[in-house]
Amino acid sequence: MKKFVLLAFFILCGIFAYGQIDFGFKLGYNSSVGLNNLNSITKGEYTLDSAKIDAKNNFMVGAFSRINFGKIYLQPELLYVGGKKNYSETVVASEGNTATYDKSVTMSVIDIPILVGYKLLDLKLANVRVFVGPKFRFDIGSKFKVDNFNSTGGQISKEDITKEIKKSQVGLESGLGVDILKLTIDARFNLIKDMYQTKLNEVTIDDFQANTIQISIGWKIF
Repeated sequence: MKKFVLLAFFILCGIFAYGQIDFGFKLGYNSSVGLNNLNSITKGEYTLDSAKIDAKNNFMVGAFSRINFGKIYLQPELLYVGGKKNYSETVVASEGNTATYDKSVTMSVIDIPILVGYKLLDLKLANVRVFVGPKFRFDIGSKFKVDNFNSTGGQISKEDITKEIKKSQVGLESGLGVDILKLTIDARFNLIKDMYQTKLNEVTIDDFQANTIQISIGWKIF
């Protein structure tokens, strides 16, 4: 363990010694559409109402650093992501018995992307970048609840509906960015597993799609 810590320390020292470092703050907007419906889109069955149900609108705010090695750079970030989504669900049990309920999901997580980028266009006043890298997500207080439960046939009770929130996830992030002087703008796609699931007798009946399209704007303070 000590050898690993020392190795990581010397690697970081080398990075900071030979790389030009930028630091800044950023904020952004996330809107996710469930990828499970791609087949419905190709068949023309995906409607505006379907998109409204699947879309989860969140915000993010945090800080980033960028270590530049010419056209290549390393960009770790520390971001808070929050938001809320309300929608209704219908569960069908055996013999056609159903249950309907309202579901409210409140998202509160910390994201730590570690991105490797390449500057396609690198001018003095502006550049255009592409990037990719892993993203580590940690739950810090997300929650969801079920209200207005109504069952027909009596085969499903509210107690049969269980909820699960995963404490951590690992995903992948990629995108395109533009820098103009100290202003930085990114458009990203986040591929990550669902953190929130609703289950009926241990069978997943609904999940909260975590894949997001993210637009963010930042400012480099140095």
